[in-house]
Amino acid sequence: MNQNWNFEGPRLRISDQLSAKAFRSRTDAPPRDSFAGDAVAEEEGSRTLVLSANPLHAWPHDEEGEGPMIPDDARHELSKMLGERLALGKSDLALHGRSETWHPEMPPDAVAYPETTEEVADIVRICARHRVPVIGWGTGTALEGHGSAPRGGVTVDFRRMDAVLEVTADDMLVRVQPGCTRSRLAEELRATGLMFPVDPGADASLGGMASTRASGTTAVRYGTMRDHVRALEVVLADGRVIRTGSRARKSSAGYDLTSLFVGAEGTLGLITELTLKLHGQPEAVASAVCGFETTEGAITAVIEAMQLGLTPARIEYVDVATVRILNAADGADLPEMPHLLLEFHGTDDAVAAEAARMGEVAAENGGGDYRWAIRAEERTALWSMRHRAYHTILASRPGATAIVTDVCVPVSRLGEAIARAEAEIADSVLDGPILGHVGDGNYHAILMVDRGSQTEIDEAKRLSDAMVAHALEFGGTATGEHGVGLGKLHLMEAEHGEAWDVMGALKRALDPEGLMNPGKVVRPE
Repeated sequence: MNQNWNFEGPRLRISDQLSAKAFRSRTDAPPRDSFAGDAVAEEEGSRTLVLSANPLHAWPHDEEGEGPMIPDDARHELSKMLGERLALGKSDLALHGRSETWHPEMPPDAVAYPETTEEVADIVRICARHRVPVIGWGTGTALEGHGSAPRGGVTVDFRRMDAVLEVTADDMLVRVQPGCTRSRLAEELRATGLMFPVDPGADASLGGMASTRASGTTAVRYGTMRDHVRALEVVLADGRVIRTGSRARKSSAGYDLTSLFVGAEGTLGLITELTLKLHGQPEAVASAVCGFETTEGAITAVIEAMQLGLTPARIEYVDVATVRILNAADGADLPEMPHLLLEFHGTDDAVAAEAARMGEVAAENGGGDYRWAIRAEERTALWSMRHRAYHTILASRPGATAIVTDVCVPVSRLGEAIARAEAEIADSVLDGPILGHVGDGNYHAILMVDRGSQTEIDEAKRLSDAMVAHALEFGGTATGEHGVGLGKLHLMEAEHGEAWDVMGALKRALDPEGLMNPGKVVRPE
């Protein structure tokens, strides 16, 4: 497994004094084969060329790391169009260069706040003329540096494009703008008897969720964003506006362009409208918590439940380390053993029957203390605790950040994958509580590190890469729902082989200048 882990690391080690911005320019990168060795610095006239083993970071910059990175003409055109909705202040730029995890800050040079698709198209056209990178931004909840701007450029923040445009109850569809958040849509749908079930935990924007092909706790029953996007409106790299898909339930008309943009992380275009599939709100909902003697028993119970045809809406796993943290922080009062957190949706009779049968399966596999949460406030407390788990775990080590794994394997190999991960972590100096969406084979190790300790960061990377190696050995993937961003880019060749080059060819066909969210998903040119 390639240990040249992320594209920030070598650059930051060259000089601790230089900011991330100092390594950016709108100029072209040198050829990829020019970067075969360790990071070095060479002089190029009055500017410094920083070379790394990764071409993304070989961008000339002003020696002081300051000065405009966007051409004056481009900035003037954008300012004329947007007025105060073009932000150039340090606080705005810093906010849009941050990640929820360990990635260093890489701010853009400007932040645009469009209100219409037409404005987005105009922004992209201006940037295309002046060869300025464009990065989409939802709510900033991504974990792999998706919104970072390693080459600077303009971040397009969709917070002003957050409307629910149309609910078509008879077709069980909704049209939304990309900045609409999951919670806002839920509020709009509350009185309709419909719901949008994809729940990644964070109150993410729906455009961002589509761009990363997100999923979450309910994917085991309802599927991921891939299963819920019926149609899109997209602004391409040259400013053209296209529509993909339709309101129809199926189509055989040509290439499936909708699926191409779902999960593309903004590298092929900016999503400006989504048509999403809805579901009926269940008549009855019940949640439960069950402790198990062993992790193997918990995973076996999940496999057997699926084989029996049980269809829980959520099956979440938390390990002993996570249980201890949740008990201390939230007063969860759970026995210190591996647990499954479950939820069932359906009619009253169906929920009662499935829950009872799940209890039997759990008992046969060492499960006990099967506790129910029937009332809405009890269920809300349970799932709020689960959704806060990442930040609760971080708070257990004040000042820590984390490298978060996201491997997904066939459910039949999940027990072995988690066992290997637990053994690797036990032999490490780091703490790494494990939790995940075990109904679809996806788990996360929260590898806590001191942001200032390169030793700890390197060890966390080693652990993460080992887990990915196991996942690929089992026929799985490096990332089940978080996406590639910067943090998983080095793993793409190991997972996809020559198919990664095909992705690069698609990128070049739609974005020949490489301006749309550069440095993400495909091999840097």
